[in-house]
Amino acid sequence: MAFASAPRPVVPPLATRAYDRLFYSGMAVTMAVAVLIGFGPTYYFRLMSAEAPNATISGAPFTTILHLHGLVFSSWVLLFIVQTGLVAARRVKLHQGLGVAGAVLGGLMALIGTVTAIAAARAGSAPPGADPLAFLAIPLGDMTMFAIFLGAALVKRRKKESHKRLVLLAYISILAAAVARWPGVLPLGPLGFYGLTFLFLATAIVYDLVTRRSVSGVYKWGGVLLVLSVPLRLIVSQTSGWRAFAEILIRYVG
Repeated sequence: MAFASAPRPVVPPLATRAYDRLFYSGMAVTMAVAVLIGFGPTYYFRLMSAEAPNATISGAPFTTILHLHGLVFSSWVLLFIVQTGLVAARRVKLHQGLGVAGAVLGGLMALIGTVTAIAAARAGSAPPGADPLAFLAIPLGDMTMFAIFLGAALVKRRKKESHKRLVLLAYISILAAAVARWPGVLPLGPLGFYGLTFLFLATAIVYDLVTRRSVSGVYKWGGVLLVLSVPLRLIVSQTSGWRAFAEILIRYVG
């Protein structure tokens, strides 16, 4: 006697959209808290007090380019909260209008992030025990991943399911700098702080599985690319070819 299997319950489209608004807004706030935990004690809280920040995590003094870096990247954190909030409030037209500002801001972030990383390497700045030229592969890799995902998000801006996941991936790709500054995390090294960062990616994948019963193709190729980029950076950073390239960068760029 054959038994018919019960069909899997399907989340109604309207309910799914409601869940999405809650999920992405929640991720925006959670990631902002992650940034605050990382940069609050060494930067934000000091800006709001009489004790101005005077040294980065690597021990280098704060410069104009570093403050500019902080301004544009902080603007991204705030804009992400605003944009997800607008979608949750069904203010889609305004969300799309602000998307232009997001694109411009993203371009500035990639440029300033790259220049800041090269300037730090030129000054010999790196986390304790790290070689500045080798470590340069870490932030430059972040900027490369960010540019790839944000660029893809702009191309897919009319396909909202892909667009919102690509923007989230772009955010996750630059979050390790904050996570590395969480108490006790930096000594774990890149594999440690990137591993913790990728919990946000894992959360997004689990959400897809729960609400869609499948994982978006964006997470399949984008997630794999992002995760594999970390060991690839670490391997490349130890080669003579990378060192020669890094020396050219610090000599001629910025």
